[in-house]
Amino acid sequence: RLEMDKQILDFVTEKTNALIAAPSCCKEAKEAAQNWLAAVGTDKEKEETEKYLAELEEDLVSIDALIGLAESEMGQKIFGDNAKNVAEEGRKAKAAGAKNCFCDACKAVEAILSKKEEMLA
Repeated sequence: RLEMDKQILDFVTEKTNALIAAPSCCKEAKEAAQNWLAAVGTDKEKEETEKYLAELEEDLVSIDALIGLAESEMGQKIFGDNAKNVAEEGRKAKAAGAKNCFCDACKAVEAILSKKEEMLA
């Protein structure tokens, strides 16, 4: 059991560092990630794990939301000339079965959330 915990911890730590480094990571997710890393191995770990997972669930962008954003005025401001490409890539990803955004931050969040049950065990 301990070995599994270490494997999960190592996986989530790696994905958490990838999330923090992702240019598309929002401030709230970055703070939650840093707080979680700081709490690992302390008496605050369980509490911070719950807060971290709740923040990630809130921040994960659905593929439909990504497409909608890319096609909006705000998307034009965020993605500039690339907005049409982002929308098109989003539609292709959705057609291929993707449920969530494919930016580096969302990919890291999706990976971390795939270990939610083990993290809360």
